[in-house]
Amino acid sequence: RKPLYVLKISLGAEEGSAYNPNWKQVHNSPPVVIAGTGPAGLFAALELIQQGMKPILIDRGKPVRPRRRDLAKLTREGVVNPDSNYCFGEGGAGTFSDGKLYTRSMKRGNTETVLRLLVHFGAPKDILIDAHPHIGTNKLPDIIENIREHILACGGEVHFGSKLTNVFTQNGGIHSIEINGNEQWECEKLILATGHSARDIFHLLVAQGISIEAKPFALGVRVEHPQELIDSIQYHQAPRHANLPAAAYSLVKQVDERGVYSFCMCPGGIICPAATKEGEVVVNGWSPSKRNNPHANSGIVVQISEEDIPGFSASPLSAIKLQRRVEQKAFQAGGGKQVAPAQRLVDFLEGKVSSTLPDCSYLPGLQSVNMKEVLPKHIAHKLRNGFRLFGKQLKGYLTNEAVILGVESRTSSPVRIPRGMESCMHPEVTGLYPCGEGAGYAGGIMSAALDGVRCARAVCNMHVR
Repeated sequence: RKPLYVLKISLGAEEGSAYNPNWKQVHNSPPVVIAGTGPAGLFAALELIQQGMKPILIDRGKPVRPRRRDLAKLTREGVVNPDSNYCFGEGGAGTFSDGKLYTRSMKRGNTETVLRLLVHFGAPKDILIDAHPHIGTNKLPDIIENIREHILACGGEVHFGSKLTNVFTQNGGIHSIEINGNEQWECEKLILATGHSARDIFHLLVAQGISIEAKPFALGVRVEHPQELIDSIQYHQAPRHANLPAAAYSLVKQVDERGVYSFCMCPGGIICPAATKEGEVVVNGWSPSKRNNPHANSGIVVQISEEDIPGFSASPLSAIKLQRRVEQKAFQAGGGKQVAPAQRLVDFLEGKVSSTLPDCSYLPGLQSVNMKEVLPKHIAHKLRNGFRLFGKQLKGYLTNEAVILGVESRTSSPVRIPRGMESCMHPEVTGLYPCGEGAGYAGGIMSAALDGVRCARAVCNMHVR
């Protein structure tokens, strides 16, 4: 059987043509503070420079290279640095979370501009033509560093180890911000791009009387299969042809009128510990650029609705409380040191505690448990039925060679920070621009970058009025 190829044909600029953004020197330009150096924050900064304004980026975490040492300690010793982990630090959660660049949010902005900027800073040109572009966790750090150096060269500022600890308002607008609990900076324009795991920021806003809203999210597990098995299911051949990439899958079913679906599927990938605080276990997945590891993993999650969240209408922090409670339960079930509770897939469906567990890419280790004791009862029920439906669609998917581990709980922000549709500004606080995943307006590298560009343009539009 001959290998198949998918071609993407562009009628615009040729893939190899030069790309020359309109960079400006902004050393003495009007400043805009950006809290967070994830995709939203970095692309907001790049857009501000092109528009002639000076970005001042702050981040609680470390630059990408020293951040790696904290990730190694987290993986090998189960020690969580609350300010430097898979979610916090230069590049945000995007730096070490696979580098998938596919988005369905085409209405958010020009995706080609974001892709061309990434190529401009070192990404492979293939992302301009691939149907599902992917950079790889191993290549992203260099790209992030190149973006940072360019921001500095244009006159912007980047401050690491600078945690936003308070926001002060006066006469209905941003007046100043507090850094690390002891420094006060003047600030009239703040793009808040702190990510979906910055729970302290959500608490800060509530304490200051700045409105936020609880938002439903998704909750479940991460499942890992041998990559050869997924290849054989998808390609109907084993081993796969040398010209074929590691096979992926995308699954979605309705169970009791709720969506059960795959999330962030990582062919040839690795499962990593994504907790941001001691006493919780969170799992996520990533792939290197070659996708050549022996396992395939994916989040399998269930939609959470308002009725699933105690006190949803009464407290804007109610969804965070549910999220945290499940993560703490996973930590207790695992026994500490980021060991994750786990169960073979068929054993989970049959309610059996697995007597042994298969090899797994999750390096902190696994503890065999009955996962229905970790997850909310209705979530476990829907997951079991969802897996059964997946097994009917993909013959061979339901196997005890696969293992599930938990919990997959950071698929999206558990809050939304309100903002104007066009102005991107908080309706109660002039100069405050909620942005990206943490504000509830993006989900992934591409959509977060697009939202950063959108917020930066909104800031510039307000400035010239």
